Amino acid sequence: MTIWVNEQIDPGGIVYSCIACCDEAAAKDCHETWQKNLTEQQKQQGWIARLRTVKSWDEVPVNALKLNY
Repeated sequence: MTIWVNEQIDPGGIVYSCIACCDEAAAKDCHETWQKNLTEQQKQQGWIARLRTVKSWDEVPVNALKLNY
């Protein structure tokens, strides 16, 4: 199983928000939206949107919104 994890990370390296799901297309759409919504100021400050995959729900951050679709 592949789980797609979208993370929005603040300049200090702390996960600000996180959504995880098994649907690759939905995950990529979410990631593109998060990328577009970061302002230039946020980017300059060090905010990032990251998309990664994991193999188990145990590897998903506990504060994530977990969508099982």
